[in-house]
Amino acid sequence: MPNQAVERKAQSKLARQAARADLLPFLRAWIAAPLRVAAIAPSGPALARAITAEISAASMPVIEFGPGTGVFTQAILDAGVTADQLIMIEAGADFAALLRTRFPAVRIVEGSAGALHDIPLFGAGKVGAVVSGLPILSMPKPVVLAILDTAFSELRPGGAMYQFTYGFRCPVADSVLDALGLKASRTSTVLVNAPPASVYKIERK
Repeated sequence: MPNQAVERKAQSKLARQAARADLLPFLRAWIAAPLRVAAIAPSGPALARAITAEISAASMPVIEFGPGTGVFTQAILDAGVTADQLIMIEAGADFAALLRTRFPAVRIVEGSAGALHDIPLFGAGKVGAVVSGLPILSMPKPVVLAILDTAFSELRPGGAMYQFTYGFRCPVADSVLDALGLKASRTSTVLVNAPPASVYKIERK
């Protein structure tokens, strides 16, 4: 166990160093698809800690939507989730290639989080948490509905989806939450992130 803790700490340090080097590829991805990326810089370590604050080994298995450069991914692993119990869903080919080199033991599925019906993940009702780095606020309502449908078809009773936003309220409209029988609550606001961000926990009513 002590060796694992030291190893995780070293991995986390490397990830922070790598995150500083991610700005250029992140900007390139934003220029190529600004609506899909929706931010001009990777999320910071403080936001990564906030969005994974309730994640632990007990949450396994876990799915991550839109991992980008892997800042949240490393925080998920640091929280005790093992690589074989994490699946990343990434629509950007460049990001997916980067993630494969950075997290070779984690399964990556290339595609949209709202169009995975024919792709086996962990299985209905097995997942304890979904961590989302997707720019839901900028997405059309049908796409958001499809993403949440994917998440909650995998989530077990008591499981939750964690979503961050740069806005002043939950990025999922009340009408969408009501249609799916869900509720949302803000768990934290991270002022030191650039730009400041809030984390919302979405769960079944």
